[in-house]
Parts: sequence; structure tokens; C-alpha cells
Amino acid sequence: MAGRAVARDPKEIVARGYDAIALRYAEWAGRVASPMLGWLRDLDARLPDGADVLELGCGRGVPGTRELARRHRVTGVDISAVQIELARHHVPEASFVHSDALELDVAPDSFDAVVALYLFGHVPVDEQRDLIGRIALWLREGGLLLATFGAGEPGEDVDDDWLGAPMFFASLGGDSYLPLLRDCGLEPLREEVVVQYEPGHGDVAFHWVLARA
Repeated sequence: MAGRAVARDPKEIVARGYDAIALRYAEWAGRVASPMLGWLRDLDARLPDGADVLELGCGRGVPGTRELARRHRVTGVDISAVQIELARHHVPEASFVHSDALELDVAPDSFDAVVALYLFGHVPVDEQRDLIGRIALWLREGGLLLATFGAGEPGEDVDDDWLGAPMFFASLGGDSYLPLLRDCGLEPLREEVVVQYEPGHGDVAFHWVLARA
């Protein structure tokens, strides 16, 4: 696409990318056989009514935020302003914040659960450890983290045409996350590598983890 300026800052790439493809991404994601709802319902079953839940990378709020907001007080966060506006429309009963997750000012022991699905794959590798450590502090004792992590090789990459826009991807490597979670005081209760087929991209593996503080 001649003349298009492509941002090189990873977070700017992610924010601009999801702003540009928000509706296209929603249609595409609806064709991906993700295990998301099953894991969210497992988390939900472990929480009392009215739990305080923080969802990082909430996107447009469907289906994840909507599922959680049935029983809980949910605050959704996303780096994409367009996604946040869509989320406010789709899930008016939840609260939403337009922010980079690492710039959030959250008091310790504020949440019963933190959800971060498909988020860490867009976080620079040198910031992922810090974010996991912060999440551990934000959780109350016995609080739960439900997250997905890259299950492949470590590294960072920019796909210049991912669903029609540049997108940044990153992973510490599939073997890195469980030890890191434990180092931060988060004990995995359930974990599984799940391969999902993504139209246009083939099979992609994610490490799903439910951990307790």
C-alpha cells in the first residue's frame, strides 16, 4: 500500500492495528474455534458472586467480558480506543479503560481475578515479566489469573499485513511462563497447550493457564 506510514513502536503498532481492523477482527475471530468460553466458565465457577474482575486486552467485550459481567464487577482494559468504544456499546454493565496494561495505576489486592487472553502475545518480551509481577500484586490472596501465552519459540515479530494492518507479536517461549508465574507467587491450577486453527494463518498454539495467587 504505497504511501502508508507504518508505526515501528510495538504498542503503537498494536493500538493502530486493532483500531483499523476492529470490525474485521470481530468477524474473523468468530470463525476461530477458541476454547475461551470453557476456560472463562471454569474461572467463573471458582469465584463468588460479585467478584472484582480485571480483564486486560478486553477487545470489543464479546464474548469474554459479557460472560464475566453476568455475575461479576468487571473492568475491561484495552490499548485500542476503537475496541474500547465497541466494548462500551456491547457490555454497558461493565466499566472500561483505554490504556496500556503496563500504565495502569492499580492498588495492591484490588481484584479477585485478572483475565488476560491473547494479550501477552502483543506485549514486548522485555515487559512481560513486569506485567506478570504487577498482576500478582493486584490480586487478592487466593485470587485467580486466567491467561494465554505464546507456546512456540521466543522472539518478536511484526506481520506487515495481519488481517489488513501491521501487527506486533511476541513470546518469551513456551517453557518460560510456568516458572515465571511461580516466581511471581502465582501457582498454576490448570494448564494446557491448545492448538487452534486460524483462518488465513493455519494452526497456532497457545498455552492456557489458570493460576492462583
